[in-house]
Amino acid sequence: MSMIILCASAGMNVKLSETLLETAKNLGGEVELINLVDLNLPLYSTVEEKANGIPDAAKTLSEKLGAAKSFVVVAPEYNGTLPPVLNNAVAWVSRSGDDWRVAFGGKLAAVATHSGGGGQKVLNAMRVQLAHLGCTVIARELLTHYQKQLNPESAEAVLKQLISWSSVIEA
Repeated sequence: MSMIILCASAGMNVKLSETLLETAKNLGGEVELINLVDLNLPLYSTVEEKANGIPDAAKTLSEKLGAAKSFVVVAPEYNGTLPPVLNNAVAWVSRSGDDWRVAFGGKLAAVATHSGGGGQKVLNAMRVQLAHLGCTVIARELLTHYQKQLNPESAEAVLKQLISWSSVIEA
């Protein structure tokens, strides 16, 4: 898979993710949408990991991220930062496999949100987390809310950049 759209929501960010998925497909991208909420991962803790091991869903997510060349993370703002489902998924992926950095290292990433609040804080938090994990996060971001709809030209520009990166990596 060249690109993955990671959605960390059961609300409006799902609609944003689906719009990005269709746009990427229309641009010729090989893309998959994964909603982290649907994975239903248990809350990460060392106690949980020792008792039950790494969940199969976390292993599968880690493998898919490892195979992707780029991704978009779409998440709402929770109390000025990342939603718990996103942090939890990253925690599980970081414990999966022999080298969890394969899931993130060297990947081109974009960040997007539909936020009931401002949304800029979650975009900044995602940038910091993804850069820490080894991603190169592109400058352009996608911020929508109830008074600001998605700009289709901006979405296309972001996705074209990720799709072109994927083809460069494969060459």
